[in-house]
Amino acid sequence: MTTLVIVESPGKVKKIGAVLGAGYRVEASVGHVRDLPTDGDLGVAPPSFELNYVPTERGKSVLAKLKTAVAGADDVLLATDPDREGEAIAWHLADALKLKNPKRITFTAITAEKIKAAIAAPRTIDMARVRAQEARRALDRIVGFRVSPALSDRAGQSLSAGRVQSPAVRLIVDREREIAAFKVTEHYGVELTFKEQDGTLWKAEWDTKPHLAEGAEYLLDQSLAAQVAKVRDVKASAFEDAEKGKAPAAPFTTSTLQQAAGRRLKFNETKTMELAQKLYEQGAITYHRTDNPNLDAAGVEDIAAYARGAGLRLAEKPRKWKSKDGAQEGHEAIRPAHADQLDAGETEAEKALYRLIWQRAVASQLTDAVYAVRTASLAGDADGTAVTFVARGRTLIDRGWMEVYAEDVDDDKDDGEEGSNNPVPALAIGDSRTADGARVLTKKTKPPSRIKRTDLGPTLEKLAIGRPSTYAAITQNILNRGYVTEDSKGYLHPAPLGETIRDALVGRFAFAEFDYTRKLEDDLDDIAEAKNDYRTVVAGAWEALDTELGALDSAQITAAYPCDQCGKAMRRVKGGNGFFWGCTGYPDCKNTLPDVKGKPGERKAPPPPTGHDCPKCGKPLARRQGVSKPPKKGMKGRPYDFYSCTGFPKCDAKFNTGADGKPVLDAGDGKASA
Repeated sequence: MTTLVIVESPGKVKKIGAVLGAGYRVEASVGHVRDLPTDGDLGVAPPSFELNYVPTERGKSVLAKLKTAVAGADDVLLATDPDREGEAIAWHLADALKLKNPKRITFTAITAEKIKAAIAAPRTIDMARVRAQEARRALDRIVGFRVSPALSDRAGQSLSAGRVQSPAVRLIVDREREIAAFKVTEHYGVELTFKEQDGTLWKAEWDTKPHLAEGAEYLLDQSLAAQVAKVRDVKASAFEDAEKGKAPAAPFTTSTLQQAAGRRLKFNETKTMELAQKLYEQGAITYHRTDNPNLDAAGVEDIAAYARGAGLRLAEKPRKWKSKDGAQEGHEAIRPAHADQLDAGETEAEKALYRLIWQRAVASQLTDAVYAVRTASLAGDADGTAVTFVARGRTLIDRGWMEVYAEDVDDDKDDGEEGSNNPVPALAIGDSRTADGARVLTKKTKPPSRIKRTDLGPTLEKLAIGRPSTYAAITQNILNRGYVTEDSKGYLHPAPLGETIRDALVGRFAFAEFDYTRKLEDDLDDIAEAKNDYRTVVAGAWEALDTELGALDSAQITAAYPCDQCGKAMRRVKGGNGFFWGCTGYPDCKNTLPDVKGKPGERKAPPPPTGHDCPKCGKPLARRQGVSKPPKKGMKGRPYDFYSCTGFPKCDAKFNTGADGKPVLDAGDGKASA
């Protein structure tokens, strides 16, 4: 008896086959085997909005191979990935292969225990999850197919809109405009420096809050700051020694893995996902497409067992983290399949990413790092004005989880904790100190930071836009289309095309609004949980676009090539004799221009008057002279010289040129002989 197991990736076949052994045959679908048409057909038919699927080019050969495998099997298990996309692929396979009572299994790690547990508990395909995936696909298709051509027509060049892509572009454009509109506020503070007898230096900073004007956030009085900077003698008015614990970060989700790998390993999000896919296929990590920051019970115990054996101290109870709003939490956070496997991966890049995942997951279950925190308040007098300076010191006294995972530090900031290098001495209330020096601190407010490429996914996730599995593709897409650019430090900047799209969509289309996208994700979740239905959600989006597309006429879209007669955009059109450029104002404006290397060329000058009129219609005749295009490469064109009517195409009369250079008008039929 043979059982056929169909997985998605060919990379999983060998390992899963080795786990299952004799009696099992493992084959791969290589992702999706069917999709919506690519020939320009929308593939979504109202009013039912059923999807028209066709085999992909790769899918045709894959299905042919799988049909043969199915024919030779006694049982078939669909083991595609454990997410909505995988559920949909399982349904496509069952439908295309005409499987009766298809069996579905899932596992979140390619390990013997997970695979065998799944084999022992097959289920039916979850059609609610399939319909949720279909709704996402339909909505993406509808937005792209209906809005993109309308945008392109207005602009006279190919532009695209997308349900998640467009909000991503908007984020980057809006951030750039916030930066441009930001007004720097210069404000002031004062810092005292003290030197102990042993030479130790420490600092205290003026607490400006009691001196702020009502409603003010910053101290703007430079003269007051200069006055305070003259203070030298102070007394301790408060002193506290305390210990402060710092908990570890949650294990990685898809977006936080992309972010951390970008900062620590300098991998972009696409490379990170490719490497994570390889590690998953090798059985080294659990499933890497997840928005759940928590480990399952088996994962917690696996890490705990390793920690106990390695002499690492565990937290008093397993740690849990609050998920982001809208998180599906379909499966656990990313972790090593076995915590006692310290190294994994076939390449140096895979090994580096595995180590990062291992460190973060193991650290998440360990004890807090502990700091000794010392705070001293120092009272002084600035020409009759009572002032207070505050000194803070912080020293790491117990590394805790930092034994396995160094503290996350943003590349552009310090460690974010005030006083980490400030050795404040022990003081008793009333102790006097004389400052060795003081300086006025001139500070400036900073504009919001641009979004880094590897931070775009987490930023979208915070707004509940899209799903983690799509962020790498979205980022790559808007870069490839030239809507945003990336600088040498990895920051994203809007390109003119991106600004054009943002301004055309925002205020006219609901899908360009962040709240809409968040609500739609909730609708998709409701479909997956059978609380809503596919048609209601998709039909609602379709009807909204019917109204919204009309509003596009009011958008001020800068034409790439404006018509020189009416100002509307010219667009490239393929005609019977090749490409040409026509006005989008047609039929009101019939202006056309020739195509020159993909751009509008100059209109040919009208032929000079010849003084001869067409005997057929009375319009002027034009003399045509030149050399025809060569019929084949290496051949020469034929010279020509004739007269034709300028009333063409209504009048197609042609006349030979005589020896005297004049038209031979007695040709009879008005057709040139050569």
